[in-house]
Amino acid sequence: MDDSQLRNHRVDALIDDGFITTPAVEAAMRTVPRHLFLPDADLTEAYEDTNVPTKTGPDGECLSSASAPHVVALMLEQLEIGPGDRVLEVGAGTGYNAALLTHMGAEVTTVDIDADAVAHTRKALDRAGVEGIRLVEGDGNAGVAEQAPYDRIVVTAGAWDIPPAWIDQLVEGGLLVVPLRLRGTTRAVALRRDRDRRLASESVRLCGFIPMRGSDDGETDIDLGENVRLRCDEDQDIPGALPPGVLEEPRYSSWSGVEVAVEPITGIWGRLILSEAGTCRIAAEESAVRFGRANPAIPMLSPAIVEDGSLAYLATRRLGPGRSEAGAYGHGPAADQLCRRLIDTIRAWDTDRQEHLHISVVPREDTETRVGDQSRSARVVPKHHVDLTLT
Repeated sequence: MDDSQLRNHRVDALIDDGFITTPAVEAAMRTVPRHLFLPDADLTEAYEDTNVPTKTGPDGECLSSASAPHVVALMLEQLEIGPGDRVLEVGAGTGYNAALLTHMGAEVTTVDIDADAVAHTRKALDRAGVEGIRLVEGDGNAGVAEQAPYDRIVVTAGAWDIPPAWIDQLVEGGLLVVPLRLRGTTRAVALRRDRDRRLASESVRLCGFIPMRGSDDGETDIDLGENVRLRCDEDQDIPGALPPGVLEEPRYSSWSGVEVAVEPITGIWGRLILSEAGTCRIAAEESAVRFGRANPAIPMLSPAIVEDGSLAYLATRRLGPGRSEAGAYGHGPAADQLCRRLIDTIRAWDTDRQEHLHISVVPREDTETRVGDQSRSARVVPKHHVDLTLT
């Protein structure tokens, strides 16, 4: 197939899967040639629904990548772009997103901290014949004040915090779409700004992004040994609550009776974030799974709970072809209690498998407003610049 056929085939699949829902996003993704922004990828790879690494570090770590088309489509839909909208893109990437936004009628400013990314983007835009995009080298955490205010701001790397510039440079009623890192996950969150500089989510979708560079990161990795680790946030006392060698304790298991197939576990994770202060992420590399050290439902991306020197995490066991049962494995003195609570969460999720997580964002200096937002059912997660209220 030629590039046009590959592009249309991908867009057809994204429509069938519900990622593209509006004519404007469909037209942009059918028109803008993604392969011109990925010169090192072959034609077929450029139109597969996968991330494409674009820069690696000296140790082989991926420093930047082009997002999978379904993630691009998802965030374009969240942005609700209209003709003439002023858009700030934080993270130039390859230039593909900026080209899509321009096709949709937006006036685009894109900023990136990486000089190589800026140069790559400029060449790619020229190659694709896309004009009118303002390209700035700088720290995206500061936005681009010279072109502010913006009707829309979109962030294309995983952000742990929401810096003041993104709020201050967004118009009242404007949308900020950001891959927000929270309790070991990354969620694409569309946040609407009000007159008081507060933000409220209009949609929350699980996604995956490389962490943003140049930011003050508040995530911590905890090494449990032999290629198993936890990822938590700095406001949690997980490093101090979990003794070394917890995985050496006998394994406790519990099963829910709830069948799962291939649906995402985002709803379970979202419920745990609300109900369990010690919710985090467990990641077990292939060798750890093979030797039975840890066996999370999704080895590198599963929810866990830590409390009272104990750990429990989401697991599955095979029932038959395409069928599995959700359950929990635990270690430590309170493993049975944590597993029971995780099982209760799985069963609650089974009654409604959608995620209904709502996120409100309040600048940290606004103490009076922040306190007023709290309720018995809410969980407040402090960041450096803002507080998140989750309901």
